[in-house]
Amino acid sequence: MRSPSALSRRLLPAALVLVLAACEPTNQGYAPPQPVNYSHAVHAGGLRIPCLYCHFGAERGRHAGIPPASVCLNCHRQVLPDHPEVAKVRAAVDAGKPIPWVRIHQLPDHAYFNHKPHVAAGVTCQTCHGPVEEMGRVSQHAPLTMGWCIECHRKGSERTGAGFATIPAAQANRLTDCAVCHH
Repeated sequence: MRSPSALSRRLLPAALVLVLAACEPTNQGYAPPQPVNYSHAVHAGGLRIPCLYCHFGAERGRHAGIPPASVCLNCHRQVLPDHPEVAKVRAAVDAGKPIPWVRIHQLPDHAYFNHKPHVAAGVTCQTCHGPVEEMGRVSQHAPLTMGWCIECHRKGSERTGAGFATIPAAQANRLTDCAVCHH
């Protein structure tokens, strides 16, 4: 029996990655009901509240995070304090319990994503999350598959315009290195 050639030993892992990426599951369109009927269309759209006001973790680290219910009450102590959905938020704050939101955007455990460098590079929230400012109920807009992310990283390493303008060329060339997302 012959041993595999050096070329086939190098191509097999790449072919396996391509096959697995093609079979990658996606939750695109997933929009579960939430414990509080919160509308991003009203808050981020109509009222133009910046994403980072509530999701302040995105510019500081890996997770954008769900804001504590107390953040909602920054406005809702005065604005529509008797609204039934606001009452749910107030009840959670009074009980000292977080609202049990249902997670929408989730990557596989083997993939690492950090919001901070994306925010710092000027990548808009809508790039991955879609037109959240138009969503009454948030849904997963993009497939968030490896192929989808790599396509964006390739574009980022090729361009100097919007989205990756602040990334030095040497770092931009590293965007498609496997170790960027797989630790």
